[in-house]
Amino acid sequence: MAELASASHNVVALDPSRLPTHVAIIMDGNGRWARAQGKSRLFGHDQGYRTLKNIVYAARDLGIRFLTVYGFSSENWRRSAEEVGGLMDLMLRAMRNEIEELVQNRVRVRISGRLHELPPDLRTELEVAMERTRHFDGLIFNLAINYGGRAEVVDAVRSIAKRVQKGEINPDTIDEQTIASHLYWPDIPDPDLLIRTAGELRLSNFLLWETAYSEIYVTPVCWPEFTRDHFVEALLDYQRRVRKFGAVPEE
Repeated sequence: MAELASASHNVVALDPSRLPTHVAIIMDGNGRWARAQGKSRLFGHDQGYRTLKNIVYAARDLGIRFLTVYGFSSENWRRSAEEVGGLMDLMLRAMRNEIEELVQNRVRVRISGRLHELPPDLRTELEVAMERTRHFDGLIFNLAINYGGRAEVVDAVRSIAKRVQKGEINPDTIDEQTIASHLYWPDIPDPDLLIRTAGELRLSNFLLWETAYSEIYVTPVCWPEFTRDHFVEALLDYQRRVRKFGAVPEE
C-alpha cells in the first residue's frame, strides 16, 4: 500500500511539460539478480521481459513519445550457446505473446540492429510486428536487437560511401547531419534521458552517436526489480537537471 502511495505521489510531482521526449534504457542485471535468487540466468531474462512490459506501458501512460531499450547487443553472441539460444527463444515468444496487446494499445514497434543476422523465425516475427504497427501514432517502442553503437555508425558510413560512389553526395559536404540521417531510424530524436540499471557506469556500445548529450541516470536496482516507481524517480531526476548542450545557461 505504501509503495502505491509513493508511486502516486511521484507521478503527481512530475511536470508534464518537462518530460523527456525520448528515453533509452540499458536493461542490466538480469543474470546477477537471478544468481542472487539461486536461479539460472535465463530465469532472470524471463523476469526482465515481464519488467519490460510494465515499463513500456508506464512510458505510454506517462506521455513518453519514444522508448528505446537494449534487448540484445552485437557482443552478446559471445555468451554461452545455451544463453544465446534461450534469449532468441524468449524474444520470439515475447513478440508473439505481446503483439496483439501492442496493436490494441497502438504502440508502434521499431527494431534497431542487424536483423539479417538473426534466426529467420525471429526476424520474420519482428518484421511483422513493425509492419502491423507502422501507422500508429502512439508510443514508439524501439527494441535494439543484435545492435551495437559502433556497428550502427559503420553501417551509416557504408551507406554514405555508396552514395558518394554514385555521385549522390559530395564528400566535402558530409557533416554531422549527413551521418545522423543515415542511422537506423533518423526520424527518432536523440535520447533526452539514458537509464542504466544494476549500477554499472558505462555505455556498453549503446547509441554511441545518439547519446552525445543525453542525461544519464544510473540506479543500483537490477532490471528485474525495476518498477514503474523507479521509472518515475528517473524522470524526476531528469527534471531536476539543467541541460546545457555545451553552452553556459543564463543566470
